Amino acid sequence: MADTWTAREATGAVADPGSFTELVHSPRARESDGPLGWPGYDESIARAAKRTGERESVVCGTASVGGRQAVLISFEFGFLGGSLGEPTGDLLEAAFTTARERRTPLVSLIATGGSRMQEGMRALTQLQRVTRQSALLRAAGVPQIAVARDPTTGGGWATLGAAADVVLALPGAQVGFAGSRVRPPGADPAAYTAEAQLATGQIDALVHPGELRAALADWLLLLSGPRGAGTPEPPGAPVGGSPLATSGQEAVALARSAERPRAAAYLDAYFGGRVREISGDRCGGTDPGMRCGFGMHQGRTVAYAAQCGTATRPAGYRTATRLVSLADALGIPVLTLIDTPGAANDAEAERSGAGPAIAGLFLAMATARVPLTTLLIGEGGSGGALALAAPGNTWATPDSYFSVIAPEAAAAILKRDPDRIGETADQLRLRPHDLVELGVARGVVSLVPPP
Repeated sequence: MADTWTAREATGAVADPGSFTELVHSPRARESDGPLGWPGYDESIARAAKRTGERESVVCGTASVGGRQAVLISFEFGFLGGSLGEPTGDLLEAAFTTARERRTPLVSLIATGGSRMQEGMRALTQLQRVTRQSALLRAAGVPQIAVARDPTTGGGWATLGAAADVVLALPGAQVGFAGSRVRPPGADPAAYTAEAQLATGQIDALVHPGELRAALADWLLLLSGPRGAGTPEPPGAPVGGSPLATSGQEAVALARSAERPRAAAYLDAYFGGRVREISGDRCGGTDPGMRCGFGMHQGRTVAYAAQCGTATRPAGYRTATRLVSLADALGIPVLTLIDTPGAANDAEAERSGAGPAIAGLFLAMATARVPLTTLLIGEGGSGGALALAAPGNTWATPDSYFSVIAPEAAAAILKRDPDRIGETADQLRLRPHDLVELGVARGVVSLVPPP
């Protein structure tokens, strides 16, 4: 069930006891019945204030959450449906300015029906105002986290909510641009829920109310705590001596073996299970074969994007691009794990923009200002794998291979008989130590050092 919190109850649910301090703000003088002279508007505001005890539809202040400082914006849905008007914009701008000046993360606890119709276009333009403040905060490298409460609709969702770096939602919350009273007749209500937004890549996670403080504390630590120092080292230990794979075909078999370690094992070894993940490409898609998030390694935050052995879909590339771009904006180094037979090449992948999605990740990796490290942990299938590789800082494991194309496909293109696939694999020089000799990989490391 979604929450029924007031603004004060929401802040109390996430802030450490006694830590919330409301921002001091002088409200603007209201025009009689607002900018449109809407009959009865003053009376509506007076009733809302008396009923809720608030002067506006948001309460803004500073607090600690799990010991980490944050600026909190909490919506009061009981005040005219949590709608945004000019006075709301004043309070929101003050909160964003405080976060930017103090370089303190901003957390929005949203419950709104959208813009305030009694103020007309003057209310709607507050969305531009909020967006500008959000852009300034992002340019300053300060993280923004949104929590979609019930309901989160209209411009509040399209600015404070969906534009945040990390978007959480309470289970059962109504989340969507269209509110319940303005949807097309017969619209499926299930499409306008937090669960639906998670499934289509619009939010990162569902968090139960009783777990919200802990989740926010983790995110605040990861996004604003100590950064990784220098370039992340790859998980594992250097391997010397004779190469494990004696042929190209054997290297491919080792990489495809169900017995070798997968991304989860490397992430657990590197982060000790201390991770929080983002989900979705914000374009309507998710890819469970691409894990992205942030974790603590030796007391510092490192971001990661890890392929899980499946053909990577466009949504996976876009999610990884989102991860790299966010880490770059916040100054957090990135570790990537490559393990894919290649990019998904079915018709749906093409319709979903496989080429542009891969191009976007190539660009994000090429232009990132933070240190990047890549470990090839299994299959490295063509450009669909290379898009996730750190230029000049890629390592390989003994049970991996990297190739311009899979040997089976190469043999087919060259019109060779299937019995020449092994020969083709050798000619491709795709073994880990071949990659080192070719200058593609810096070295070979193993998750479990050899005895």
